[in-house]
Amino acid sequence: TVTKAGLALEIGEPAINPVPRQMMRTVVSDIAEKFNHSGDVTVTVAVSGGEELAKKTWNPRLGIVGGISILGTTGIVIPYSCSAWIHSIHRGIDVAYSNNFQHVAACTGTTSDAYVQNLYKLPDEAMIDMGDFVGGLLKYFRKKPIQKLTLGGGFGKITKLAQGHLDLHSKRSQVNFFNLASELQKLGSSSKFCEQVQQANTASEVLSLSNKEGLPIAKHIAEKACLVARKVIKGTETKLNVLVIDRQGTLVGKSDN
Repeated sequence: TVTKAGLALEIGEPAINPVPRQMMRTVVSDIAEKFNHSGDVTVTVAVSGGEELAKKTWNPRLGIVGGISILGTTGIVIPYSCSAWIHSIHRGIDVAYSNNFQHVAACTGTTSDAYVQNLYKLPDEAMIDMGDFVGGLLKYFRKKPIQKLTLGGGFGKITKLAQGHLDLHSKRSQVNFFNLASELQKLGSSSKFCEQVQQANTASEVLSLSNKEGLPIAKHIAEKACLVARKVIKGTETKLNVLVIDRQGTLVGKSDN
């Protein structure tokens, strides 16, 4: 059960993300239609040992209690090795470089990937699924630079990059909320608001609060992330920009080239 703000669900809701919920509704509706049933059913989701498993995750810190959460934005979990993923990123750069692409984009997930590809009308071959491995991408990109590179991701991931992290996985880097409060102070936020940010549950919660205060934190973070990435690909003439896309697939901040 969700007990804190900042997640994709309301407080008091079962911790099952919107996409898995919709998949369940779709399956129930399809079966109900097939058997001429109203579809008015109650679905119980249970994970054996979920409460113990949850203690080994970020759930307690995020205020998710009573069991494991059901996550996902696609409904599909793909097992992978870090090494294999990074090698795939390198091969994507190889293909783009060898075919003289003028613009490639690397994104952290499906939502940002879809937005960026549609924005620039890029072919599939120009889209690199970098996941959490922005460092692996940028270090190899330095060897085979392309004219323009766009990095896209959610506010939390891009905040980690802005704070100097090149591995964005939750096991290896976390958002520093005190640093985030400091950046908001530069944008004119009050001391009281900064204290609220320091105690925030998630980066998404900070983004939501900042938007209500009229503070352009997403653009500010995109600019800082762009500077961090630029240092990694120093020596190239690549035009670089960073886009921050929210959970709804909306652009909320971008850096200049």
